[in-house]
Amino acid sequence: MSAVLAAAVLTEFPRASVLEEARQRARDGKLPFAGSLSPVDAWALTRSGQAVLVDVRTAEERKFVGHVAESVHVPWATGTGLTRNPRFVRELEAKVAKPAVVLLLCRSGKRSALAAEAAAKAGFAQAFNVSEGFEGELDERQQRGHSGGWRFHGLPWTQD
Repeated sequence: MSAVLAAAVLTEFPRASVLEEARQRARDGKLPFAGSLSPVDAWALTRSGQAVLVDVRTAEERKFVGHVAESVHVPWATGTGLTRNPRFVRELEAKVAKPAVVLLLCRSGKRSALAAEAAAKAGFAQAFNVSEGFEGELDERQQRGHSGGWRFHGLPWTQD
């Protein structure tokens, strides 16, 4: 999606029903968290002040791959070995209020789904996964960023 198209889409969002649609899909799929949202919907909700975007990637990923400037950082795992962060829920509770709409973002949407499940179990009733993640899935050439993800959709991000 081009930056112009992404900007045009953002002017239409957030639809009042986008969260309820995600919740319904979660109920239908029996997900253990509130639901999943596209990167475009996640940005619209964040930008409008209706949600908090939480980046659960490692500090190294954020530094070397890039990150969303408006995001809160609470790593699901740490280091290059992706060692599970045993303090994830406590750190999330220290940075985000439990009633908030929390949008969890990782590289592809897999770790953030696990983080959303952990957050939901800890009482974050509005914990959503950002599907596609920051970089999207691997393609046939084993590369990311060509078929989905935050950057693919032309959404704002920065790099150190």
